[in-house]
Amino acid sequence: MERSGAISGYRAHLDANALGLTFEALVFVTMRAADRDTVDAFEQAVAAVPHVLQAQRLFGDPDYLLRVITRDLPAFQKLYDDRLATLPGVHRLSSTLVMKSVVENRPLPL
Repeated sequence: MERSGAISGYRAHLDANALGLTFEALVFVTMRAADRDTVDAFEQAVAAVPHVLQAQRLFGDPDYLLRVITRDLPAFQKLYDDRLATLPGVHRLSSTLVMKSVVENRPLPL
C-alpha cells in the first residue's frame, strides 16, 4: 500500500484527556457569501486555528462543520468569541457539545 500511495503517512494517536483537552464541541458555520474569495479566506483562516481538529465544507445549510477541542468551557468560549466568530465571511455560528465519542479513529472499511 505504501508503493501505491494508499498510505499517506503515520502518526501517533494521542489521548486528549491525558493532555487536558477534555471539552469537545461541533460548531456549525453559516457564511455570509459563498464566492471563491470568501471561501478561500475562511478555509485558510480556519486551517490556522490549532483547536479545530476537523473542518468540513457541507452541501446545504450550514456551510461548514468544525470539530473543536479545548481544555474546558471557558477556553471554548474564548476560542469561540476571539477566533471562530472573527473568521472571514462568518455570518452565524451555532454549536453543540459532545457528550461522548462512540466511534473514534476507525480504520477505513477495506
